[in-house]
Amino acid sequence: MNRHHRRFERQLDRMGRSLPGVGGPLRGLAAPGRFWIRLPVAILLILGGFLGFLPVLGFWMIPMGLILLAVDLPGLRPRVAALLVRGRAIWRRIRRR
Repeated sequence: MNRHHRRFERQLDRMGRSLPGVGGPLRGLAAPGRFWIRLPVAILLILGGFLGFLPVLGFWMIPMGLILLAVDLPGLRPRVAALLVRGRAIWRRIRRR
């Protein structure tokens, strides 16, 4: 396991701890052997995120879809892990105000 994969896994764990409602389903989808479930869900989340201006859907769906895709695409892991780190830092700054 290389450092990018470890960083990605660490960020998934942190996200699961900070968002308990999301952590369980995300970990379940990220489990090994669930590629055939994970891929369509990731694509649907990304497509639904582009329709985030609609009342039921939201722009939060795009990062969730990218996270699920990064589980299977090693080239995407470093970028998604960096996105998660930056997102957590921004969230901390917003919460301090």
